Amino acid sequence: MTPDALLARLARRAIVISAVFAAGGLLIGGLDAAVGVVGGAVLALMSLLMLKRGTMRLADPASGAAQKGRGLGLILVRYALLALAAYVMISRLRLHPIGLLVGASSIAAAVAVEAAVHPR
Repeated sequence: MTPDALLARLARRAIVISAVFAAGGLLIGGLDAAVGVVGGAVLALMSLLMLKRGTMRLADPASGAAQKGRGLGLILVRYALLALAAYVMISRLRLHPIGLLVGASSIAAAVAVEAAVHPR
């Protein structure tokens, strides 16, 4: 299995898990919690896609990013964008912070399910 196929499967699994978490948040905490879970899932998937794109760029010798030492810069920009998005979601959109944490854990839950389904 290629790494791209694995990441695509993890992303799909994380979306399904996020939907289940959001339904649980709706039942337990109401609409605010469910929207917070969706916001956290968006942050997690954004992080996953940015990480995939950054590693593909660093691994590609034709891009020249690895030779020029841009790896640290890419990491800092990635975390700055995620921090800005989280700030906007918490302070401006007033999303539920626990819902954000639950939604952000969707990638970790998807990896745990993947490890349980396909042990090596």
